[in-house]
Amino acid sequence: MLDSNIINFTKPSTFILLGIPGLEAAHIWISIPFCTMYTIAILGNFIILFIVKREPSLHGLHGPMYYFLCMLSITDLVLSTATVPKMLSIFWFNSREINFSACLTQMYFIHCFSAMESGILVALALDRYVAICDPLRHSTILTNCVVAKTDLALVLCSGMLTLLYPFLVRQWPYCRTNIIPHSFCEHITVVKLACADTRVSSYYGLFVVFSVIGLDVPFITVSYIQILRAIFNLPTKDSRLKTFGTCGSHLCCILSFYLPEFFSSLTHRFGHKVPLHVLVLIANVYLLVPPLLHPILYGVRTKQIRDRLLKLFTHKGT
Repeated sequence: MLDSNIINFTKPSTFILLGIPGLEAAHIWISIPFCTMYTIAILGNFIILFIVKREPSLHGLHGPMYYFLCMLSITDLVLSTATVPKMLSIFWFNSREINFSACLTQMYFIHCFSAMESGILVALALDRYVAICDPLRHSTILTNCVVAKTDLALVLCSGMLTLLYPFLVRQWPYCRTNIIPHSFCEHITVVKLACADTRVSSYYGLFVVFSVIGLDVPFITVSYIQILRAIFNLPTKDSRLKTFGTCGSHLCCILSFYLPEFFSSLTHRFGHKVPLHVLVLIANVYLLVPPLLHPILYGVRTKQIRDRLLKLFTHKGT
């Protein structure tokens, strides 16, 4: 199949996305959980945004957490919407073509908002650390000005850090094939199609991954170690269990984001014996599962949001 599509060009007008190579016969069945997760993620994140916008009381003492939570919801919405609709069109309608510029745009959004999401998880960890370990200074440390500057820094840093991805990909000549053995335009997968020395792109991709994970994960780890120490010093068993349950759910969200991304990035470069369909499925996991889990574990498990949500449905029911 690949040999029949070998062509001579330097800039293809379109790429062909294969979906999940090797599992084409199961695309319809795979689309069912993917579509379900995407629908729940969209509804869940919109509900979080609606509740925080609708309830001014959430903008008070614990306002920073809800501002970061809203930013996380927006990031999840963009990240999943940049990939899943096209993925489902491949599964349902065999619509595999994607314009070269659209592919680069999708690539940029995926990696930019992934980096942004990592930064937001750090900000949420900092908020929880201050709220639990130094609650009396929470309102003075995390002021609205600090939150706004943090959000702006996250957007600018993520945007600038990943801007080189599409710029480098556009420079390479493509004279082998325009078939991408993936369900979306992942950076390293597209780079592998180029017929040039693309080590710059590969090394830069690793630099971005290790910069994001290497800086953010240690910070999150230290924050939650301090949080756990503070939890074990709480006076009553009930308060310890309640706080530990909340932090435990946050850690599940964090692991569901970092582990698949880290594994996917490394195996694409070094895991030559890992089946291709496994690599693609893992890459899809870190784009689908975190947006699904975040509204549940960060939002619904938060008492204030849960109470507003119940009140909203109760009023509608009456």
